[in-house]
Parts: sequence; C-alpha cells; structure tokens
Amino acid sequence: MFVKISFLVALFVLLAEGRNVIESIVEDHDHSIGTKWAVLVAGSNNWYNYRHQADVCHAYQLLKKGGLKDEHIIVFMYDDIAYHPENPRPGVIINNPHGHNVYKGVSKDYTGKDCNAKNFYGVILGNKSALTGGSGKVVNSGPNDYIFIYYTDHGGPGLIGMPVGPFVYAKDLNVVLKKKHASGTYKKMVFYMEACESGSMFDGLLHEGLNIYVTTASKPDENSWATYCSFSDNDDHKYCYGECPPKDYKNICLGDLYSVSWLENSDLHDRRLETLKKQYRRIRKRVLNNGTQGSHMMEYGDLHIHKDALSRYMGSNSPKHTSSTNNYPSNSRHVNQRDVQLLYLLSKFEGAPEGSIRRIEAYRKLNAAISEREDVDKSVRHIGQIMFGVENGPEVLNIVRPAGQPLVDDWDCLKSFVKIFESHCGSLSSYGRKHVRGFSNMCNAGIQRDQMAAAAKQACSS
Repeated sequence: MFVKISFLVALFVLLAEGRNVIESIVEDHDHSIGTKWAVLVAGSNNWYNYRHQADVCHAYQLLKKGGLKDEHIIVFMYDDIAYHPENPRPGVIINNPHGHNVYKGVSKDYTGKDCNAKNFYGVILGNKSALTGGSGKVVNSGPNDYIFIYYTDHGGPGLIGMPVGPFVYAKDLNVVLKKKHASGTYKKMVFYMEACESGSMFDGLLHEGLNIYVTTASKPDENSWATYCSFSDNDDHKYCYGECPPKDYKNICLGDLYSVSWLENSDLHDRRLETLKKQYRRIRKRVLNNGTQGSHMMEYGDLHIHKDALSRYMGSNSPKHTSSTNNYPSNSRHVNQRDVQLLYLLSKFEGAPEGSIRRIEAYRKLNAAISEREDVDKSVRHIGQIMFGVENGPEVLNIVRPAGQPLVDDWDCLKSFVKIFESHCGSLSSYGRKHVRGFSNMCNAGIQRDQMAAAAKQACSS
C-alpha cells in the first residue's frame, strides 16, 4: 500500500512540474502564442575582459539555434575582442576550451560608444526615440510575447557597468522593468545576470506581480568568478583555473562560472524538458564550487515562473545526449572577477624577457594597477574615518543590510556620492566598485552631499 501511495505522489509531482513543459512543447508548434525576444549585454571592453563578450556570443548562438530570429535578438557588445592584436585566432571567439567560434554571424546591434545604459533602457522599453546610434532594433513585443535578458559584466553593490557612459544602477533598471510591465507588452520575462554583487541589483527592489523571474550569479555581498583561465609566466608553465584553454590562449579567461554553467546546461539538455528550476538546481552547485572559490546563485521576482521550460525563452534544441550528470572539469579553482586584470598584467610582466622594453612597460602597467587599488582602498577608508571616526569608520562602511532590504534608501544620494568621489579621487574601476556599499551606507547614515564633497577633497587632495 505504501509503495502505491508513494508512486501516486511521485506521479502527481511529475505531472504538476511537467504541465508547463508540455505547454512549452505545444507552444513550439503554435506560432500564434507569441514571439520570443532576447537582449544580450556584455558590459565591458578590453582584452582582459574577453570572457564577457565570449559569454554573450555563445548566448547568441544558443538562441539562434533555438529558432529565434535575428530581428528578435538584440546584442550589446563593444566588439574589440575578435580582432584584438592579442587574439591568437583573429576573427574567432571561444567560450570554453573545446568550443567552436561563437563570434561568427553574431548580430552586433550596439557596439563601441553605442553600447551604453541609455540605449539599453530604450531597447527594453521599445522606445526608438531614446536611442543614439546602433542598429535601431528594440524589443517591439506584444502582450503574448516572452522576453529573455542576459547581462554579464563587472558589478558593484547596486550597479553594473557599461563600456561607455554611466553605470546601470539597480533603481533605474527596476524602474525600466516596471515601466515595461505597465505597458502590457510581454507575458513573462526571464533575466539572468552575471556580475559581482549582482543580487544587489534586485534584492528588495524587484517585487512580485511583474511576471519577471531573475537569477543572479551571486548574493548582494559576494563576488562572482571567472573560469577556463590560463595565466603563464612562460610558454611551458601554465596556471589554469577550471579547465585549461587551448595552448595558444595565454593570460585570459574564456568565460564566467555562472555564465558558462547556464550556457552549457542549455546546450546539453533538451530545453523543452529542462525547466528554469531544474537548470537553477543543476548549476548552483557548480557556481558555489563546493563552498570554496564560488558564489551563491540567487532567485528574485515571480518564482513560480521557474516551472517554465527553457524552450519558452531560449527556443528548442536537439542535444546530442541528455545525461542527468554533468561532467564538469575536475579542476575546481576559479578566479575572482576583480582579480583577472591583475593576474593578466602580472603574467605579462613575468613572461617578458629580463631588461626588455616590453618588461619595463609591463611593470609600469602592473604597478599602476596595484597603486590604483591601494589608492581607492585608502581614499574610501580615509573618507569613512573623517565621517565616522577612526574606530567606527570601517564598521559603518561595511554594513550589509538584511536580505530583502534594498542597498540604499536614497538612490539619488548614492549616484551623487559616486560622482563626487570620482571627481576628486578618480574613476571607479572594476575593483573600486566594491566600495559603492560604503557610499550607500554613508547615504543611509544621513551624510549630506557637501559633507561628502569636503571629505573626498580632503582624502584625495594629494
């Protein structure tokens, strides 16, 4: 009797979880249901950030093979990697050690200076009049359409980067998503985000009822990680993180851990049967990396959407096999996103011949990067001491609010503090963005703009 009951319970659960999968399979053959749209964003430039554009190009190929049309896939990428002088294979971008060229055929809609926050917002809202340059493509969706957004870059508490122009702030992004919902121009939306502190872009800000489901690479106070990296001091000695890239790829990371995890999962499994929830469960262990050198994936928004099949947003596929086990690389070491540039510069220095001009130049760049890190740490620490005292300053700057509470109460205050700091102390690099939490805590503590300006001027005057 017990066996029969257990079987019936298991069958009920399978039927309940499979309902949306069956609906997705039906939708694949019913074009009247709605259109699938996708927005893919690589928010960085420079060779050492290779992985972000590689992630986005892989995502494009995955969606294109899934049946999405070019007019419904909108790509943001600076486009300085494929033909970069350091690329060992000009015109080729790969996203894993055994990967094929994911750059070929990518519809690059917003590149160079057109890869910016204003255009990103305009594209989501379908507002062509807000665009400056680019292909002019926007998400011109209707009430029965499905939207998938994937964003990969360096982040910081409450913000994520763009290669040109201002940051994408959490508050602004969530306002755009609310406007999109209010316009009634989509049925459901899924948003995947790869960045350090990416959870802070939605925690306490993305409310239920918008028909939006989000996963992020990390909690609001965690870094995210790069993988498939090789850093060499010469041709014979490699330091690999994840699986080693091909031998001709040196001093580079081919992908990001969260990103390649969902991309490879989507390639491997039948997307008509694999749900968003299943994908989340499969890859979160890989992203956490057994609790070492990893991060905690997070979910936000309308979690009931995670019962939907991947095909509803990414299109269907014909995987070579659908094994339930993932044969991920045995090397479990990965690289903190904020340290990739430093490792790149260090490897360039160590690999240059003694006494050569190349070694001198590499040392200059490495020393400048290290000094920049030390300067921003020192400057923020000094500002905190001016505001809150030598003993209390570090504690106040590092306060992490409870889950479900947004990073800051006054986002205009935070934006102004970032501008004030950058005007006196220099631009916030991918490393320096971690200090935005400190600026947020200053705002939450009631510090005024004139106080911040005076402290920044004093701390950075030298």
